[in-house]
Amino acid sequence: MQPIESTQGENQTVVTVFILLGFGDLPQLHILLFLVFLAIYIMTMSGNILIIVLLLTDQHLQTPMYFFLGNLSFLEICYISNIIPRMLGSFLTGDKTISITGCMTQMYTFGTLSASECYLLALMSYDRYIAICKPLHYSVLMNLRISILLATCCWVSGFTSSMVVMAFASSWSFCKSNEIDHFFCDLPSLTELSCSDTRLAELALTVVCGIISMFPTVLTLTSYICIISIILKIPTTTGKQKAFSTCSSHLIVVTVFYGSIFAVYMVPSADHSKNMKKTFSVFYTAVTPLFNPLIYTLRNKEVIRALRKCLGKPISFTRLQIDHFIHMYQKPNSC
Repeated sequence: MQPIESTQGENQTVVTVFILLGFGDLPQLHILLFLVFLAIYIMTMSGNILIIVLLLTDQHLQTPMYFFLGNLSFLEICYISNIIPRMLGSFLTGDKTISITGCMTQMYTFGTLSASECYLLALMSYDRYIAICKPLHYSVLMNLRISILLATCCWVSGFTSSMVVMAFASSWSFCKSNEIDHFFCDLPSLTELSCSDTRLAELALTVVCGIISMFPTVLTLTSYICIISIILKIPTTTGKQKAFSTCSSHLIVVTVFYGSIFAVYMVPSADHSKNMKKTFSVFYTAVTPLFNPLIYTLRNKEVIRALRKCLGKPISFTRLQIDHFIHMYQKPNSC
């Protein structure tokens, strides 16, 4: 175990660094895990960057729905880069230590991006509700100004939600074990190691998580109940398939992300469940960011068409393209 420094004039010891045990119970698989997570990271970065490039270069994708998808891709790039590179370095060098400042930064970034993604996924479901259930009002309810405002609210809400919890956790001191039985820093893990009073932080976390989970979940469920009821009223099978294809990809992403998050934080914190939590944590920290670009490209004909078109010519960004991107949002359009 990494040495723990002693405070002057006291018998109590104070933790200065943490050790992320990660998958330490599987040392024989470290090389394999390194290759697997490296492949996931490269594919995730490439896929999400590709989506952003396509959204900026193809005028047919410059609509509110794809604007939110671009935000989601950027969020996933930040999300996976907050955790995976450090994990890869640990596999490669064997150095599992992380400073308290680095741990707190990783925890705050993780909380911010997780909260922002919950809000953004709910917003995307609301966008699909308006497009399918209120198509004649879509160009009015979802224009450039409103789309930017809603996306900004998602990011600001994520920053604010995480900051509330960090305001309590930042003053904690750690004088117990410095070993974190996880592959990244999260609040429940640090709570177990803190020798400070963590009740206020845990209460704040409960309240914040309740708000973060309840509002997006209710909005998403309500939106899809309305969407499904409208789709079922469409007389033709072709019409039903076309309508459902516009939201089925998003529904898959929401199910995987919410399902893995709930599985982690609803499982009892017994010792035998830690490996299970690590496994589910891999889903929302690595697998979901990888699945997002795959699901949205393989199941979306417009994105596939834009990709084929993009592969046939060099990519460049000009002032004219940027002006056209803004103009596409400002002029009336139909769903």
